Amino acid sequence: MKFLKSSSDAQRGIALLIIAMLFFSLMDATAKGLSERNSSIMVVWARYTSQVVWSFLILSPWLFRLMRTKQLKMQWLRSALLFGATLAFFTSMRYLKLAEATAIFEIAPLLITILSVVILKETVGLHRKIGVAIGLLGALVIVRPGMGVFQWAALLPMIAAFFYASYSIATRFLGRDEPAATSFLYTALIGTIVASLMVIPAWESPPSSDIPIMISFGMIGGLGHIALVGALRFAPASMLAPFGYTGLMFNTLWGYAFFDEVPDLPTIIGGLIIVAAGLYVWHREMQASTAK
Repeated sequence: MKFLKSSSDAQRGIALLIIAMLFFSLMDATAKGLSERNSSIMVVWARYTSQVVWSFLILSPWLFRLMRTKQLKMQWLRSALLFGATLAFFTSMRYLKLAEATAIFEIAPLLITILSVVILKETVGLHRKIGVAIGLLGALVIVRPGMGVFQWAALLPMIAAFFYASYSIATRFLGRDEPAATSFLYTALIGTIVASLMVIPAWESPPSSDIPIMISFGMIGGLGHIALVGALRFAPASMLAPFGYTGLMFNTLWGYAFFDEVPDLPTIIGGLIIVAAGLYVWHREMQASTAK
């Protein structure tokens, strides 16, 4: 019976993670749609402002307690890194296909492995180093540097992946007693402050038809975050990691359904290489942790 219960919890965790990836991919598709009619910083500002308004409304009874933190500088750092990742990724979608930008961004788990060695001084075996190298090669297959199809915008998802990997490493420095809701609120609040300062000189009134979308924008991401937290309550992150790649599948679907985008062959091949490398590195990490 204990096995059945743990199996059921794992299934709930996996289902919730896939739901989280669905919401995050819808947020990406929404950002791409808004980027066709608004500047990138305007879209980022709408994403963060909407999130902070909805978050403060929902969490208002516990707001003062949740805003207490012992790691204020680290909250600022990780929030700034996530803001950089969001700005770079949203900007990339003005120029790249949704599936193409997402596939390149999927090198983030591989970059986390690299930064774990450089910053956290973790030991990584030869097999994982090979997996990381192959994954980065997959990104080069998509970007195709030195060829006529290369465009500078293809570097933006790479920059976003680096910022996101740095954000993930910074998150590890937060104490375990720091509530997830506290980090969530600081991320939304600091992102809104930075985006508001940046959007002022570039302000352009959005089309009236975009205003309802912008208002609901942050809620989509918030629902994704709630589903993600729920997933981690039922199953460990190590078990859920492979299912994070469903986001690439969803974004490919939305790209075709909403923007008539069909990934070209190098994007498909490169994306498969990145996913395969990521799964291989994950597999080796699981073997290493089991052996300890």
